[in-house]
Order: sequence, then C-alpha cells, then structure tokens
Amino acid sequence: MYKVAPSLMVTDLSRVGEDIKELDNAGVEQYHIDIMDGHFVPNFTLGPDFVKKINELTNTPLDLHLMIENPENFIDMFYEAGADMISIHAEATNNLEGTLQKIQKLGMKAGVAINPATPLSVLDYIYPVIDYVLVMTVNPGFAGQKFIPAMYQKIADLRQIIDSKGMNIDIEVDGNLGAQTIPGCVNNGAEWFVGGTSSVYQKDHSLTKNVAAVRQLLI
Repeated sequence: MYKVAPSLMVTDLSRVGEDIKELDNAGVEQYHIDIMDGHFVPNFTLGPDFVKKINELTNTPLDLHLMIENPENFIDMFYEAGADMISIHAEATNNLEGTLQKIQKLGMKAGVAINPATPLSVLDYIYPVIDYVLVMTVNPGFAGQKFIPAMYQKIADLRQIIDSKGMNIDIEVDGNLGAQTIPGCVNNGAEWFVGGTSSVYQKDHSLTKNVAAVRQLLI
C-alpha cells in the first residue's frame, strides 16, 4: 500500500496546527518527524515535546526517524510522546537487533534507516525484526538536497531481497522526492514516500493540491 508521509521538519511551525488539519483532511497516511541530535548528523531538529504536541493534534500515525547516537536510550521517551513507528540507523547503536526488538515490544513498528553509502548487508541478520526500511535518497541532515540516482538501484535490490525472503517489510524513501523522482522509486519497489519541499510543501500550491499531485504519481 502506498503511503504519503509529510515531513514535519519543513512545516511552518507558526501554523503547524492548521497544516495538520489540512493534511489530515487530504488523507495523508502518516507524518514523518526527523529527530537530529547534532552528533550523528550535523544539525538539530525536533524533539519529544514536538512529537507530543503533534500527537495531541492528530490521530494519524507518527513516523519518527531518529538520527541520533545511542537511540536505544530514547525509545521509551519517544514512545511516551506518541510515536507509532521509529526508524534508527545501524551505525548509531551497538545493539541494532535489541533496539528494534525494544521498539516492537512497545507496540510500535521498527525500521532501519539506510544512508546512501550504507550497504544493504547491514540488514542481513535482522530482517525478522524489521517492519520497514527507510532508504535515504540524499545524505541526511538538511532539507533541499539533490536526489542521488544510484538509490533507484538500491531500492530495487532491497525489494528483490525482501520478496525473495517472502517477508512483509515496507520500503520507505526520503530525500528530494518530487515529480521527477517519485515515479522511479515506485517502479523500483518503494511504498512509503516522505514529502518535503519538493512535493507536499511546494510553495506554488496548497497542501491539499500538493498531496493530490503526489498521489497521481503513485498510480
């Protein structure tokens, strides 16, 4: 099932309530929230208080991408704030499998985020504890970067591996996703699409029209 996940990292914080209402009415399936600690990536973004606020505004699932060191220390905090799913980076923890299991035991979906230079082999022994894989199509840390074309093949390779194992694991993609890049991601097996400044938050149209335009690319 295809899902549209607006990236709240790029929302206008002065009108986040209005944006959430409009996006809910547009039928988005989940909200993507980037959490950065200034160490794992060279930027700071949103935290548990923001997650809690969004959880108070909507019943739509919250999809958290933790770009932080030692994420295992913060799973409970973000669960209590209202997260429905959490993805972590293999490079950020010494206990990837255990952290994913902890996420699942709390009733959340567990994902692994894969940077452009990270090989898919980091997933080899943990597929049984993965609900989804977040393939980064830009290097994480900042909005507005260019899509890396080699990621089309990476998505295709991951799709082939998942299908060959007969597993129900979703593929999420994030990074410069718009009219020029979403079709290629769809064709190679991606299912969840994080919408940022290249799609959902394009300034020329309303959020409602932008979400509708993204859905047309998923047909």
